[in-house]
Amino acid sequence: MAAPGESLRRRKAGAGDPEPEAPPGQERDLKGRPARLRVGTFWLTRIVLLRALAFVYFVAFLVAFYQNKQLIGDRGLLPCRMYLQSVQRHFGGRVSWDALSYAPTVLWLLDWSQMDANLDALALLGLGISSFILVSGCANMVLMAALWVLYMSLVNVGQICCYSRILCSSGWESQLLETGFLGIFLCPLWTLSALPRGTPTSRVVVWGFRWLIFRIMLGAGLIKIRGDRCWRDLTCMDFHYETQPVPNPVAYFLHRSPWWFHRFETLSNHFLELLVPFFIFLGRRMCIIHGALQILFQVVLIISGNLSFLNWLTIVPSLACFDDATLGGLFPSGPGRLKDQVLKIQEEEARGAGAPRTRGCVARSTVNLVLGVLVAWLSIPVVLNLLSPRQVMNSSFNPLRIVNTYGAFGSITRERTEVILQGTASANASAPDAAWEDYEFKCKPGDLRRRPCLISPYHHRLDWLMWFAAFQTYEHNEWIIHLAGKLLANDAQALSLLAHNPFEGRAPPRWVRGEHYRYKFSRPGGRHAAEGKWWIRRRLGPYFLPLNLQDLRGYFTSREWPFPEPE
Repeated sequence: MAAPGESLRRRKAGAGDPEPEAPPGQERDLKGRPARLRVGTFWLTRIVLLRALAFVYFVAFLVAFYQNKQLIGDRGLLPCRMYLQSVQRHFGGRVSWDALSYAPTVLWLLDWSQMDANLDALALLGLGISSFILVSGCANMVLMAALWVLYMSLVNVGQICCYSRILCSSGWESQLLETGFLGIFLCPLWTLSALPRGTPTSRVVVWGFRWLIFRIMLGAGLIKIRGDRCWRDLTCMDFHYETQPVPNPVAYFLHRSPWWFHRFETLSNHFLELLVPFFIFLGRRMCIIHGALQILFQVVLIISGNLSFLNWLTIVPSLACFDDATLGGLFPSGPGRLKDQVLKIQEEEARGAGAPRTRGCVARSTVNLVLGVLVAWLSIPVVLNLLSPRQVMNSSFNPLRIVNTYGAFGSITRERTEVILQGTASANASAPDAAWEDYEFKCKPGDLRRRPCLISPYHHRLDWLMWFAAFQTYEHNEWIIHLAGKLLANDAQALSLLAHNPFEGRAPPRWVRGEHYRYKFSRPGGRHAAEGKWWIRRRLGPYFLPLNLQDLRGYFTSREWPFPEPE
């Protein structure tokens, strides 16, 4: 029998309580707790980045699949085949290097007689690849490069009808291309593995993403300070929720927030866009704070408006602010799980027993170095633009859109105006008894009783085009006359982009016109809201006068557009 003193010493030292054994494949530290991931590696970060980027690609290709034929197809509003032909004529009538560099797209290599099929094929291929990466969390350079080439091929023939590179208030297309280009270098060349042991995530690529989010946020902040006075006197948020391109139901209520709350929002915006971006360069902890704040900011923007996939896309480079130790909580623990595998890799590297350095590793390091030099070189005009008092936003200085300038809402409109398209079956458009009926768009204000939609990250491109059209005369928006011709012919493709066709199941209208209205949110709890009206509107005047199909024949012929025949 042990002496009482010895027994006491045993209990005091914990000798009677054996340490719990670690489950197979799961290491524990000296205190018996599961070992934690070390800082400074980005194996899990790569998986999160790839899945987030694949999600945005999936949405972008989904939008392209459902809308490109109606917008840039064979019988679209601005057929891309005619655009390519005009580029070809400009460069001597042949597919030359100048034409390819002006509009880089694989459509130059395809048969233009079935452009609808080509557009569908590109979109479906992109959907398939992005779906695989989203589900599996792994990719290689070939797949990521394919996504980038496919989407660039669509962007470069989209013209103003589909893509925002000319619609300067938004830059999501160029931003997706730059983010996707960096995504190519996250992956091994051929290997399809979530944790390719021989290809650790390059710090050059991680810093490429951080440099991207830095420029996005700082560019957006500077364009505001240099642009509209309301950003300086803190009154922009008094108007933004009502006048943004596509408000959602939350915006309806946020618009009526107290004045002090709107001032707080504007100050917070300046803090997040002008000061927080510099946190990236102040060490790991401040970089993590930057990533968390920017993601929270984008979530707030997603909740308060329908800005397509722009805010979702902006979250992607913010994820590069987190290393494996930060993201480990997102992954389940257990033998054989990704988190456990990363822990083993880290331990092997700590013992100096990591993957041997091969020629492939040397080649990859060289490629990453070249990437860093390329991004730095292409950033020179971007940085000069940021420093310039005449800063421009959402522009590209190279045809591949690898490094771009960004910015959003440099000016805020004080009043919301809308172009409402109307049709009538009356033979005389000027008759007092002519009954004009409204066409309704998917998410654009029209019917006063229609609740604002919640659709982000999906994107109704025609709704955005109609929002831009409200600030210009129809002479600057020739596509809207093309749309009017489609409506006069009851064109099924064009009508599929609309929410309501008042002439469905009837003969097409004899006349179509555009009316200009000013829209305002009704007051919650007020008289109009009690009547079920989300909006109040007042007519400003005609946007374009009544047109019939025969009036447009010469217009279509002069532009070589296919003339819409009534269906």
